[in-house]
Amino acid sequence: MAARSQYAELARQLSAIGAVKRGLARMLPAECPSGSAAVLTLLDRNGEMRISRLAELLSVDMSVTSRHVAHAAERGWIERLPDPGDKRSRILRLTPAGLDMLDELARRTTDMFARNLKDWSDDEVGQLIVMLARLRESFGDCRAHHHEEPHPHSRTPATPAQ
Repeated sequence: MAARSQYAELARQLSAIGAVKRGLARMLPAECPSGSAAVLTLLDRNGEMRISRLAELLSVDMSVTSRHVAHAAERGWIERLPDPGDKRSRILRLTPAGLDMLDELARRTTDMFARNLKDWSDDEVGQLIVMLARLRESFGDCRAHHHEEPHPHSRTPATPAQ
């Protein structure tokens, strides 16, 4: 077990990670704010779903989720289809334009990390990936709580919403 001083330093380093998150937010296209990017990413990872499920995955209020969904739908990135099981509900689904935006987000994210970590070795980047995944697992990744598997066609881009 690590010393308490190491845990304190870890806490300081993680709270400073906001700079990385701000960098990720700045690289987003103006027409695709972080809320929309999160909607697209979750639909890509999990497949079509009701807005209530999306709100649950986003961990935000339904009114906030509705605004993000409306923004993405207005741009043609998602479609809202009648739910065959409940005609009052809608099923959200990515469109080809939404898949194109996800590809753009993934490209921008990859380019940003490549620029900022250009002096890191492949091994160092690999170690960071492994350790961040382990950290997330130690805190109980939210997908584990919902028994979710990534959608079979998921690209899982690294977006600010993650």
